[in-house]
Amino acid sequence: MIGIFLIAAAEIFAEASTSVGKYEVEKKRESLYAWGFLSAFWALIFLVLIAIFKEGSFVFTLSSLPTFISRAVVEIVLTFISLHAVLTADRSTFSFLRIVTIPLLLIVDTALGYRLSFEQYAGIGVLVVTLIFLLMNHGLSAKGKFISLISAVLATATISLYKFDITHYNSVVAEQLLMYIILLVSFIIAAKWYSKENVFKYLLHPIFLGQSLFAGIAGLLASFAYLFAPASVISTARRAFEILISIISGRTFFHEKHLFVKIVSFIFIFIGTILLII
Repeated sequence: MIGIFLIAAAEIFAEASTSVGKYEVEKKRESLYAWGFLSAFWALIFLVLIAIFKEGSFVFTLSSLPTFISRAVVEIVLTFISLHAVLTADRSTFSFLRIVTIPLLLIVDTALGYRLSFEQYAGIGVLVVTLIFLLMNHGLSAKGKFISLISAVLATATISLYKFDITHYNSVVAEQLLMYIILLVSFIIAAKWYSKENVFKYLLHPIFLGQSLFAGIAGLLASFAYLFAPASVISTARRAFEILISIISGRTFFHEKHLFVKIVSFIFIFIGTILLII
């Protein structure tokens, strides 16, 4: 239950940050690379503070380098693709399609030796059927479907590698602190190379600072959530909360359509999530 609570809180903060980022990029007041930088900046600061003030929180094992480096490569690609997907697709379309991550993670969790109950298998099955229902009833916009699906598949790899590292080698703080440094440097270089901008200037503006803080809190909470349950269970809960909040923000701020179909789908997603945590 602790993991579910953490991931629910993380998604509230994440949606606030994502909605602001999507709106500001669409209005040309923020670049895509600045968005990525802002999403990683405060999460890194929080992790550095934990590493400094909590003794023994930073544990990194050299044996993890093969999986860590593999994750870093995929994480960079995933982050850039996900930002493009969020910008291109409707908020709810992006969130619904990322359910694809769940059955893929279930396969990985089973291979890693996690034992899931019949109820958890049933919950994941309900989620998959719900996604099929959405696709058959035109509940998802065509915009950004393909890139959102790519994001969902790549997320399976990064989540699985992350869960493996924090289970067998590294602490959450060490794994995520180093990963956020890599992501941050990638966005700083990309911003300088492609848009010739200094991304640090955005931290001086209240709206971008707030966007960055919300993303940092979300990243921190989500990082620790995976300590408390198999990756498939935490990710399923994460997708369910993500969908609910994105339906609300998509309708309220971005005027998305097919609200009834999406609400019906969320009800089944909620049932699936309950099956996962009982």
